Amino acid sequence: MISSVTNPLPELSETLQPSLRHSEDSRVRCYSSQFADLMEMRAPAHIVGAYLDRHEGWFRRCAAPMQVDALGRNGYVLTLGRFGNFGFEVEPTIGLELLPQSAGVYRICTVPPEQFQPGLRDLYDVEFNAALRLEEQSADAPLTEVRWELDLSVWIKLPSVIGLLPESLVQSSGDHLLRQIVRQISRKLTWKVQEDFHATHELDCPPRRRAQF
Repeated sequence: MISSVTNPLPELSETLQPSLRHSEDSRVRCYSSQFADLMEMRAPAHIVGAYLDRHEGWFRRCAAPMQVDALGRNGYVLTLGRFGNFGFEVEPTIGLELLPQSAGVYRICTVPPEQFQPGLRDLYDVEFNAALRLEEQSADAPLTEVRWELDLSVWIKLPSVIGLLPESLVQSSGDHLLRQIVRQISRKLTWKVQEDFHATHELDCPPRRRAQF
């Protein structure tokens, strides 16, 4: 079983091995997934933008019950929970940086693990890229659509015994598991952000939409 590293952090000055994404080890597998969704916010874009700018409040509230720890001014370390397949379990911990908005677009990108827990790079490697775009709609009542997309790739070193299984089964099963994780976490986070925004602004929240995947 593989889970988050709990040993004391090694010194950052230690020589780090190449990340798993560059490894030639046959046990390393790459799984990828894409996700898109839409949030309807019953307010003008500038109000929605001001809310998103103050991520130190809504991000922690909406990510719960996942563990969230601050990392610098715009970063967070997020423990997603325990997931498994073929009797193999992993408890993903990733670092995310919420970049300041540019022309109505908010981006979230990966923080390299050596900035918060270097030992993780020996277990798995994550590439997380998300973009949120604000599109104010012309309607009788104020309405802003927040469209967001996520590209996620995970490199993970599997136990040698899994190599006895057919390659196509290992790959397809891992891809399916990753999609399930992304859908579960991202969909819940979308709902919670939408509900939190309307609650903090004392507005009626629109009904939940079907996920666009």
